[in-house]
Amino acid sequence: MAGSDTRLLMLIDEDAPQISAISPVAAHEGFEILTAKTYAAALEMLGAEDGPEVDILLFDGEVAADNAGRFIQQVHELQPDCTILVIGTRNAPEIVFNAMKGGANDYLVKPIRSGRLTTALRNSSLVALPRDELLPLSEKLVSILEFGGMVGSEAQFRIALAKAAAASRGNGHVLVEGESGTGKATLMKAIQHTSARAKGPTEMLECAVQRHDMLEGLIFGRESAGTPHDLERQEGVLARCDGGTVMIGSIDALPRELQDSLDAALETGIVRPVGAAHGFKIDVRILASSRVPLEDMVEEGLFSASLYEKLSLTRIVMPALRDRSGDIPALTRFFLAAFAEVEGMKHHSIADSGLSLLEAFDWPGNVRQLQNVLFRACINEQREALTDHSFPHLSALLGDTDRGESRARGLGVLLYKEDGNLRTLAEIEADVIRIAIGQYDGKMSEVARRLGIGRSTLYRKLQELGIDNPG
Repeated sequence: MAGSDTRLLMLIDEDAPQISAISPVAAHEGFEILTAKTYAAALEMLGAEDGPEVDILLFDGEVAADNAGRFIQQVHELQPDCTILVIGTRNAPEIVFNAMKGGANDYLVKPIRSGRLTTALRNSSLVALPRDELLPLSEKLVSILEFGGMVGSEAQFRIALAKAAAASRGNGHVLVEGESGTGKATLMKAIQHTSARAKGPTEMLECAVQRHDMLEGLIFGRESAGTPHDLERQEGVLARCDGGTVMIGSIDALPRELQDSLDAALETGIVRPVGAAHGFKIDVRILASSRVPLEDMVEEGLFSASLYEKLSLTRIVMPALRDRSGDIPALTRFFLAAFAEVEGMKHHSIADSGLSLLEAFDWPGNVRQLQNVLFRACINEQREALTDHSFPHLSALLGDTDRGESRARGLGVLLYKEDGNLRTLAEIEADVIRIAIGQYDGKMSEVARRLGIGRSTLYRKLQELGIDNPG
């Protein structure tokens, strides 16, 4: 095992030449290198009682194949502070997707350039690195921590943002409700990031993924009784975030007895760890999210009325994507631009047939599902423009459903042909003129004025473009 001042890099790879290329670069950056040939062997070493504490884990995505995402999650369960770097080829898009979903911090494309590897290793090791630099890829793609950068113009969404912006200027607890995938965690992070407590300790605790018997210690802490079979002392998240913010995800999954304990802690400002004789003062702001309306749970006796009252002084409801379908074009453009920033990814645009398909779908998984569907399409589509053929699963689900191709979108003009190539400027211009003629009931003087051209120029264009003259 490495000494206390030694940085340890675990390399999981079967390719001897690649190992030979990586090892001297890592050694030059001050890493001791530990190798494993399979991810199963790596997990065994990481989970051993006297196993190594790894700073960086670098693995070839092909070693884990379809299990890359699950493997990364298992590593983080064993060693939460370990930085994950994944190696892959440009021709293995599923590895990128699985790595992103699993929580990889960076992705290196074969053949790995020594300069690129050096940068990745240095970024992963810098103590003073900017706070967002080492977010997992999945969070980097949608890391919108300022309200002005959050995408959407539909009324319900803008109301939610306005309430969140106001809440960020205060110090009270906040409750964010909405279906899974609507962006509740992103909104809570934006509130925290722009609040007076932004520089204070902050942690996220997701109740839905924790065992109920573990949640009490995770939240309030636990004192050891000193007996051989007793659990080790554990500091709770409320204590660690004293003076800062605790974000509690899926608080609707918090057991009823722990709701009462949390309510008492917020009421008195005193936290008492499990097994402790005395409590201690804390100053913590709670940002909580719920997948269901908590008021309904209160009425059914499933949630503490007192805790709900404390949390819901500021209550924000994130609308489902099906209720803000007008934001799908803007969200799509945002995600496509974000994906283009990932190494090994190409820039993609989207044809009208593809956008019509996205707008016709109901999106039960909301914005998160839209992001995932677009990402899969980008890593599988070789053409520059995504069309309806880029989303075969959606096409199969929708079948012959009306996809709204005739609806106006922006100017209502098709920019792309079905083969993904741009239409000619003349074709686009003709469509614009036809739309203007219909919009202004064939009043050619008004059409010319709205298009910013002279009446004689308009008639000339009608003749050149083969458009029937209504007047």
